[in-house]
Amino acid sequence: MNIQDNVLKHYLQKVYFFLGTPCGGKSTTARALGKRLGLPVYGADERFSRHLKASDPRFQPVMNKRFQNADEFFGRSVAEYEGWLRQNAREQLDFILLDLIRLSQEGPILCDGNLTMEEAIRLTEPSRCVFLLRDPHNLAEEYARRPDHRDFCEYLNSASDPEAAKRAVNETLLALNEREYHTVKESSFFWLERSPDRGVEETAALVAAHFGLTE
Repeated sequence: MNIQDNVLKHYLQKVYFFLGTPCGGKSTTARALGKRLGLPVYGADERFSRHLKASDPRFQPVMNKRFQNADEFFGRSVAEYEGWLRQNAREQLDFILLDLIRLSQEGPILCDGNLTMEEAIRLTEPSRCVFLLRDPHNLAEEYARRPDHRDFCEYLNSASDPEAAKRAVNETLLALNEREYHTVKESSFFWLERSPDRGVEETAALVAAHFGLTE
């Protein structure tokens, strides 16, 4: 069954999306604003294991693909790695949207998600999403240092050549995000670039004002 985008957009009216590049501050800002306003925060990445259990290899083959070890995982070409990440996100999106429709029936919800700008145009309104950006060069070290990516960090370092694995991650994340990074900046969407001169609370306040959410 295919559900038309206008139907999904209607049922996602109470969802506020935090989108953008890795390490742009999506999770941190969403949690800060959720705490400030007493709103629930939905983390798409955190739901992956739950969605995997509900998946079927016939319909979500990439979500269910398994790798023998870190060398096989990080040893793919940039094109293969990037394609795998994109398709993995597409397959999980159905689960995410159904979760958000269900959870938002109880009231507004903040979603720390992975929609592309094209998907955001289809599924929501600019007034209900913010893109939080960080220059997509050399993301591997920062990405792996995050407390919620500890398993990824350990997996990365289990490769026979961790430095080569980090280069593969850097090149793939750049290929995946560079165009979006520039396209968002040239669009009419509200975006903020991560800056050491602006703290989490200030960023959260700017996003709240954009969303029209008040305490």
